[in-house]
Amino acid sequence: MSGKSVEEIFKDEPGGHRWQRVPPTEKRGRVQTSTVTVAVLREPEAVELRIDERDLEIKTCRGSGAGGQHRNVTDSAVQIFHKPSGLMVRAETERSQSQNREYAMGLLRARLLAAAKEAKSNARAADRRSQVGSGMRGDKRRTIRCQDGQVNDHISGRTWKLKEYMRGDW
Repeated sequence: MSGKSVEEIFKDEPGGHRWQRVPPTEKRGRVQTSTVTVAVLREPEAVELRIDERDLEIKTCRGSGAGGQHRNVTDSAVQIFHKPSGLMVRAETERSQSQNREYAMGLLRARLLAAAKEAKSNARAADRRSQVGSGMRGDKRRTIRCQDGQVNDHISGRTWKLKEYMRGDW
C-alpha cells in the first residue's frame, strides 16, 4: 500500500489474526480456524555508499606467485584497508598498479555494500519479528468469525460487523 495516511490506517494491524469460518464443502458445519500473522513495514530504501579517502589505508607490494622478472621488481599489487569496517582487500591479478587499485576499490565497494544491505535486512527482519509475535493463540490481535458475521479486536475491545470490515469500514 502507498499513500498519505497508510501508516495511520495500518498502525494497529501488526500481530496475529485468527480467521474462523465454515467452509462451503463442510457438511457437518465444523468451524475451520486459520491464523495469519501481519507485519507493517516501510518500503526499504536504497543503501547509499560513500567511501572517504581518509578512511582508507593503501599499501603497495610485489605480487606473489610466478610471473618472471617484471613481477619480481615492480610493486604492482595493491592492498586496501578500510579503517571503519576493518575490511581488507588485495588485488594483484593485473599487471599495472593503477588497474589493481581500481579493481581493489571496486571489490571493497562491493563488500561494503553487501555488508550494509545485510545489516539493513537484519534490522528489517528484527522489526518484523517484533511485530508478528509468536503466532500462538494468546498472541492474537483480531478474530474474524464468518459464521456469526462478527470481527473482534482483542486489544481495543472493538467489534465490527463482518460486511463492514470486509468493505474497509473500520
